[in-house]
Amino acid sequence: MEYKELGLQAAQVKMGAEGNLKFSGYASVFNGLDSYGDTIEKGAYKNTLINRDRPVQLRWNHSGPVIGKFTEMYEDENGLFVEGELTKGHSVAEDTAALLRHQAISGLSIGYSVSDYEMDGVIRKLKDIKLYEISIVETPADNNAHITNLKSAEKLKDVEGFLRSKGLSQAEATEIVATVKRIHGEREALKEKHDHVNTIKNFIKETYNV
Repeated sequence: MEYKELGLQAAQVKMGAEGNLKFSGYASVFNGLDSYGDTIEKGAYKNTLINRDRPVQLRWNHSGPVIGKFTEMYEDENGLFVEGELTKGHSVAEDTAALLRHQAISGLSIGYSVSDYEMDGVIRKLKDIKLYEISIVETPADNNAHITNLKSAEKLKDVEGFLRSKGLSQAEATEIVATVKRIHGEREALKEKHDHVNTIKNFIKETYNV
């Protein structure tokens, strides 16, 4: 699974009638270029929003618990717009609500895999994204999966600098790094499929004693 984070500078945060904290903002924007060399094209979320067998989860920091639910989610000209509610009485959700009200955190991050993309030089254009969850995260990064990805990005920048020092051009070094990131993403997708297969196997074994 991959992650991308977006700040909630333009988000609206308010208290709902039942005491649940409501928020809205963009979990993803189109046609930007991130530090991984990715850009998300308009329509990338179309299939995942329509063809779902379960809702997109609202989590804390990806590996944390579910802390609420999304009440609306759609693509517009700018990106993936979401509205959500944090669950009143849930300890982590209420801590998250307090941090949002205090403006101590302001980030949304999507957990996803790539179903279709094309390369334009060193840029990976994401055309179809399978969305698993959207997390409220610490800014600039959480302490779990997301910060690991940031550390990986820094290491790749070091690799790019090393390649430049060995005489490669900027374009050549950037293309090699982009290829490494693409291979890493494909490997993570294969690992995820393997995990799903093991989950199904364990369920069958426990249910039918086979």
